[in-house]
Amino acid sequence: MTKPIFRSSCTSILIGKKASLDGTVIIGRNEDSRTAWPKHLQFNPHRQQPNAEFISKANKFRLALPEVAYQYSATPEWTDHYGIFAEDGINEYHVAISATESAYANERVLAVDPFELETGLLEEAIITVVLPYVKTAREGVRRLGKIIDEHGSAEANGILFADQDEAWYFEVGSGHQWVAQRIPDDQYAVVANQLAIQVVDFKDADQFITSPNLESFVQDHHLWPADRPFNFRRIFGTADDSDLVYNTPRVWSGQRLLTPSVTQQPHSFELPFTRRPDDPISIAQAERVLSDHFQGTDFDLVANPQATIRYRPISVATTQESHLLQLRSGVDESLVGIHWLAMGVSAQSVYVPFYSTGVKVPMMYTRGKETYTNNSAYWLFKQASVLLDRNWQHYQRQLMSTQDQVNQRMWQQLVKSDQVIAELPNEGKQKAIDEANLKVASIAIKGYQKLVTDLITAQTAASPLNFRVDPNL
Repeated sequence: MTKPIFRSSCTSILIGKKASLDGTVIIGRNEDSRTAWPKHLQFNPHRQQPNAEFISKANKFRLALPEVAYQYSATPEWTDHYGIFAEDGINEYHVAISATESAYANERVLAVDPFELETGLLEEAIITVVLPYVKTAREGVRRLGKIIDEHGSAEANGILFADQDEAWYFEVGSGHQWVAQRIPDDQYAVVANQLAIQVVDFKDADQFITSPNLESFVQDHHLWPADRPFNFRRIFGTADDSDLVYNTPRVWSGQRLLTPSVTQQPHSFELPFTRRPDDPISIAQAERVLSDHFQGTDFDLVANPQATIRYRPISVATTQESHLLQLRSGVDESLVGIHWLAMGVSAQSVYVPFYSTGVKVPMMYTRGKETYTNNSAYWLFKQASVLLDRNWQHYQRQLMSTQDQVNQRMWQQLVKSDQVIAELPNEGKQKAIDEANLKVASIAIKGYQKLVTDLITAQTAASPLNFRVDPNL
């Protein structure tokens, strides 16, 4: 029996350094797959690995690996039975990758270049075979492209790359055809399960990198008129009714939050791939995008669960984890990468700022299997969600109060840790980084343990057997 291949129905954001509030490059994504499928945080050490080979458990993909693997953070699944799915992380050279934004290719291109289902590269392997071996985002794009050129891809995907200078978005459109576009420094992109890159300029190698024969492949198979601008989305992607319900509304909502000056429609196929924000984007605003469920619109299923028009929101119950990978400048070299990690449903969770150079993972972030346990960070946040979902509107103020208090304390701790660690000698930095990671994790865990305690206590009165008793009895 063939093992099922799981894919992530995610939403992604990429922010150029001049579009962010503090001049940092930021990429992020909601990993959406199943409602109960735990994730762990992991810090992988720098290591020597002679004769190493990656062998997928999801299909027959195999790849010889370099002898040196760089240190990197990741969020693998609780089991590797179906594959690793490391999904996102930052390495010791301050390169960040998030993989993947699942997408769909059309039947025209797949007829002439089908996916390599048996031996091609899958989402589950991308972080593991790329992130530990690259020193820049551009190098990461080229390494991934070379792997697909040689082995093919088993699926259509979008992959996010970043370093301190650049953000790149890489899209796989068929078995062997791909394109990567640099996000303009003063712009951002929000992507939602569609091939999103539009016009490709093959003469601009600084902004576009493509598979070796992408242009000739399209011309040889008569997939697009040669006299029209080469539009990757139109040539390789889809534009059907399901996109109008599932995908374009999420892009519209992300852009309405960051560029409210522009009026657009949630069902438009003409939403641009990148936009300039009205104001510089902070980490909090990026979190707001990844936590969005159409608040403030008629499409919010929390405020209006019986809404006539139902669009798929950015934040959903199937979110396993949400992350923002921030690459800072002007800080100590050991503090450049911040792996902001929200376990469970992003709208009901908080983003914990872990230094990506950590060695020791806070214990509760290493635990959690398929069934609930009370010693897992993933399950703690999911437990809060289950309780909140009984009457989210009623408990919304309580949730927001917890989020505000936890966020404020974590930000204060991050500022304090930045200052302390920067002044330490090199031999003392690692211990302090691990202690700082433990402190922010503890702030989040204790805050949500109290929220869960309060919700359970309050909900004891919600029994259908509860009724007003005669006070005289």
